[in-house]
Amino acid sequence: MEALLTALADPARWRLVTLLAEQPRPVGVLAQLAEARQPQTTKHLQTLERAGVVVSRRTGQRRIYALQPGPLRDLAGVLSRLADTADRRGGPREAYDRYVAGLDTERHAAQEPGWADGRSFRFHRSLTGPPELVWHHLTDASSLAQWWAPDGLRVSEFVFEARPGGRIVLEYRDAEDLDDSDVVVGRAQGVVDDVRTGEHLAYRLSPLLPDGGLAFTGHLDFDLRPTRTGADLEVHYRITDSTTDSADFVAGIEIGFGQSLDRLAAALAADTHNIEHDTDTRSTK
Repeated sequence: MEALLTALADPARWRLVTLLAEQPRPVGVLAQLAEARQPQTTKHLQTLERAGVVVSRRTGQRRIYALQPGPLRDLAGVLSRLADTADRRGGPREAYDRYVAGLDTERHAAQEPGWADGRSFRFHRSLTGPPELVWHHLTDASSLAQWWAPDGLRVSEFVFEARPGGRIVLEYRDAEDLDDSDVVVGRAQGVVDDVRTGEHLAYRLSPLLPDGGLAFTGHLDFDLRPTRTGADLEVHYRITDSTTDSADFVAGIEIGFGQSLDRLAAALAADTHNIEHDTDTRSTK
């Protein structure tokens, strides 16, 4: 496939492919129609033949070239599957397109300081697992690091002191930057305001601009209500102190934080399954 793509990438060879798609032709005629020299045309045809996209036969004093449709159909199938993967419903590309659309809107609105003050977002998730496990995932730094990042990113540094006045420090990197060799994608800092174990958690968190200044202050309130299978989580995310440079961050809240909460739900479901499995295993011994 790589040899085929390399062969087709050259405009002169692509022209020959289009000519051969019409009908088999000899080298001399192909050179005339492509308005190229015959030695160059011969070299291009040899490259296409090595890639499997054309075949040739000598008949008398002429060598006739013909197009092989099979490799092109195979390539078309591969390209179609790639397009379907990128365009699948609910996939990463859909989230990216939504973010870009929101980004344009927010950048247009961010004309003066305070432009996003008072903007709020509300999220709801029904979470599985014992209430104490849910609370642990909301307040333990190592557990938070598992889910507190949108798709495509990972937490590379996390400080979370679960007490009033406690510090919060966050650093994000690309999820595929496993050796931390690429640039840091984002940083944030904040402070915990209120902790009522198993019920309510409140803190302020501010993304940092490239110059180290605060983009805005996000006021987050987490309210838990126990259920038979775990807990219902309500999150209220409110913005103050928004700067004109905060549009990129504000545009990502609804999608990005929603993805983080989805990861929280998945992490709790996995942990709950493991707990139940371990319990079943011990009971059978």
